[in-house]
Amino acid sequence: MKIVVKGPIPRDSHLRSIAKALSYRLSGTAVTISVAWAVTGEGQFAATIGVVDTLVKIAIYYIHERAWNRIRSKSPDCEV
Repeated sequence: MKIVVKGPIPRDSHLRSIAKALSYRLSGTAVTISVAWAVTGEGQFAATIGVVDTLVKIAIYYIHERAWNRIRSKSPDCEV
């Protein structure tokens, strides 16, 4: 399968990508803390869960990215 794109592919700046990643992670952390608080009824414990969850997910994301960097595409037309 070959995907053909006409014209330049718009790209976000590095700063915009960092801002998007931070806003996504902060919203995910807020959801985790909210759910943990609703389940446990304890704000401090919910915040701890949220922080630990965020740190674990950042580490897993990094490992996932590094693993993908080791995979080479079989097709010369495909960039993975």
